[in-house]
Amino acid sequence: MSSAGLTPPEAARWAARAGLPLPEDRHTAVAATADHIHSVVTVLRELDFGDTPPAGALRVGEGTHDAAV
Repeated sequence: MSSAGLTPPEAARWAARAGLPLPEDRHTAVAATADHIHSVVTVLRELDFGDTPPAGALRVGEGTHDAAV
């Protein structure tokens, strides 16, 4: 996807290629949603997670819980 964003006809073409034909009235909404998701993923790719362990390192039930309600 280019930086100009996904056009409604491109969204329809990509959906059809994936086996998900779209009704004509959904092309614009799907293109806008795809552009939004792309912008969020772009921001997430820029984050530096540093020493954050992978999710598999989490041990459920271990540790102390010190939250107050």
